[in-house]
Amino acid sequence: MKQTLKSSKAGTLKFQSVSVSAFQRLTARLAEAEETIRAIRSGEVDVVVVTAKQGVQMFTLEGAGDAYRVLIESMNEGALTLTADQTILYANQCFARMVKCPLEQVLGSSFRRFLSAADQVTLRLLLQWAEPAGAKIQVLLELGDRAPLSVQISLRPLVHSGATFGMVVTDLTEARRHEELLRALTQRVVEVQEAERGRVALELHDGITQLLCAILVRSQTLADRLSAHDGPARREALQLRELLGQTAGEVERISRNLRPSILDELGLVAVLRATSAEFADRTGVSVKLACVQLTTRLPANTELTLYRILQEALKNVGQHARARHVAVNLTKRGNLVRLTIKDDGIGFDAERHPADRKGKGGLGLLGMSERATYMGGALTVKSVRRVGTEIEVRIPLAPSAAAVD
Repeated sequence: MKQTLKSSKAGTLKFQSVSVSAFQRLTARLAEAEETIRAIRSGEVDVVVVTAKQGVQMFTLEGAGDAYRVLIESMNEGALTLTADQTILYANQCFARMVKCPLEQVLGSSFRRFLSAADQVTLRLLLQWAEPAGAKIQVLLELGDRAPLSVQISLRPLVHSGATFGMVVTDLTEARRHEELLRALTQRVVEVQEAERGRVALELHDGITQLLCAILVRSQTLADRLSAHDGPARREALQLRELLGQTAGEVERISRNLRPSILDELGLVAVLRATSAEFADRTGVSVKLACVQLTTRLPANTELTLYRILQEALKNVGQHARARHVAVNLTKRGNLVRLTIKDDGIGFDAERHPADRKGKGGLGLLGMSERATYMGGALTVKSVRRVGTEIEVRIPLAPSAAAVD
């Protein structure tokens, strides 16, 4: 028996007897509760905490590991557990099917066997510097004599162990196929759009412009026939002639922008110069153009792509940048042609998605990037607020067009 001292309501002291066995049971329950709390905090058990009328209650999920295993095996993605040296401790059947290898040969082997040397280095660095939030990379899984499989790897350290990592492997074959189909469809839309632009430009030039020029000549003839006594009518005729001349010039400008004949006849450098000069005259913004001397013509699609990118870039400068100076530079080195457009305008947040810029040239930038991608190139945008924006596009050339100039 164990005796404890307890104060009564009357203020006197008395002894209360507590059995040793009851005390031991209380101590054991307290230790069990402390161990449960520690296990919950460390993530060793799964628990649901429910607030009810009886107070806060905790329910552990017995057999949760089995449920997780069933879930993982039913996934359409590969799931693995790796050690820091990339030994595969666990893999589901989906991953075994991905790599065309029996599961028993996958378990215990090294994940490095499925990677190229370059991807092995990348994965090793990720494992060494893995963040708690995880990381994602795209690699090619080597499948022996079969074609490599393009996949995305999602990697995350497991909290409890500290030396093992969870990995989810997603097959990108279908996503890449859809991406290629969408890109081909978009390219076809661009080709149809360019053909339609050419048709409209031809109709404007051969139809509307010629009619306006004929009316302009007739208005000049009418003005010449009016005598000095018909002063007001003569002035009206001269103003009409002036207005018709401006209209004919605007229609001609629209026709050139739709499909400049100078591009087909004289090439890229000539159309870049003409476009830059027209923009400077129309907006008052100074444009400095520096172009490499091309001894041979670039492929027609490459020339058209670079022209459209400059055209859209200057349009954005005129509408949004509030710039005073623009520098355009065309260079070619080996099999790579590069065009840069730099302005000293107000700039913008280049990190925001183009569709979120609410009319700040975002869709124009998206279109330029898509055009560069169609040609196997890439477009980059650097912008600093109150400093300016620089757009750079790089397009590779086929070996036959890549002779040094």
